[in-house]
Amino acid sequence: MGYIAGGYQVMLLLPFTFLLFGLLADANKRRICGTFIDESKIEDMERMFGDLRLEAKTSAGYTQTIYIDLHFHVIYENTTLEGGHIPDQQIKDQIDVLNTDYGLTGLRWRHVNTTRTQNPEWFVQVGPDSEPEKNMKSILKAGEASALNVYSVGFRSGVGEGLLGYSTFPWDYSSKSTLDGVVILYSSLPGGTLAPYNKGRTLTHEIGHWLGLYHTFQGGCRGQGDFVSDTPAELSPAYGCPNKRDSCPNDPGFDPIHNFMDYSDDVCMREFTAGQISRLRSQISVYRGLRE
Repeated sequence: MGYIAGGYQVMLLLPFTFLLFGLLADANKRRICGTFIDESKIEDMERMFGDLRLEAKTSAGYTQTIYIDLHFHVIYENTTLEGGHIPDQQIKDQIDVLNTDYGLTGLRWRHVNTTRTQNPEWFVQVGPDSEPEKNMKSILKAGEASALNVYSVGFRSGVGEGLLGYSTFPWDYSSKSTLDGVVILYSSLPGGTLAPYNKGRTLTHEIGHWLGLYHTFQGGCRGQGDFVSDTPAELSPAYGCPNKRDSCPNDPGFDPIHNFMDYSDDVCMREFTAGQISRLRSQISVYRGLRE
């Protein structure tokens, strides 16, 4: 179901929550989140996670690397770059970006395979909780909870129109395993045409959700925020690459504008905090069976 808020269509997808990373809402090409996470659902999920949580390390240093298989699915309209037929080199560059960005987490992405599927309907109309998405993933998805499936599409019409990407959360796998994975706009890969979002950080961001992280501005200046203690409270997303911003002056620290889970330009994103690393390691241990 959906409703119109501030001129944008907002999709509420409960109980199976997608986190959308939207795009092109105005002339400045600001990132716009297409889904608001219901606070009551977050409370339920965090309560369940607390009950299931295994003891996790709290620092950014890990003795063993966890390798995660990554299946990349290229959906294209035609064999031009504008039609979504991205070259193998861009995919390789994207995996390199991921392994750099996740370097301190102890995770490493192992590119298992690339599939290429010409399907104009999927390329144009895939969006969260849509029939084209369900059809695409039911045919192409590979592996179990521990494997990541990435799909590149065009987001040109339907419920996904204008999005930069979206992801599922790890706790959704048990009820919606077929839909597990990340969908991104093909032109957001490194070297793509979507400046300033063409250095591969869209996938870094969306995988953060797949690993169990919220936006840094989740909850604004109140409550538990993103459930990570060392990301300063942030009232609203950061856009561009501001020098300093303090949208929650009554809380310690400046806004985490360089964090991969904010909305800054790709060139401005460069870090996960130790708390985020601890959380994502705990999340994938509990929900994806990925542990040392």
